[in-house]
Amino acid sequence: METNESNEELWYKDGLRFECQVCGSCCTGEPGYVWVSPDEIEALAEELGVDPFYFEERCVKKVGNRKSLIDLPNGDCILFDHIHRKCKVYKSRPTQCRTWPFWESNIETEEAWRNTSRQCPGCNRGRLVPLEEILRQRDERRL
Repeated sequence: METNESNEELWYKDGLRFECQVCGSCCTGEPGYVWVSPDEIEALAEELGVDPFYFEERCVKKVGNRKSLIDLPNGDCILFDHIHRKCKVYKSRPTQCRTWPFWESNIETEEAWRNTSRQCPGCNRGRLVPLEEILRQRDERRL
């Protein structure tokens, strides 16, 4: 994906630190949408060991012409395991989840990153994620 700025102008050109703290903050709380594609629905169903049609009927809602995982009445993702405080399908999680926190809205400015890090304790911790990987994840989410 092309942007109006070069990689040298990006405020995070030297990378950003991130390491998931397995806190569940990104999977719980406010209701929202976790967009899923047909391939992702199939992979999620396979990881859970259920038929994709059954999975979609129980865990997916249609929103316009797109599909999203269902959130529970309290806003939590239907696939969040409250006992272990993690995703039930972590290995097959959707692109939207896999690319967190390197969404364009979270890295657009340093202030946006600071706001994200107030909600996500994994930001600014752990390994240094290089620019190339940040851009790959940012762009993967755009597709």
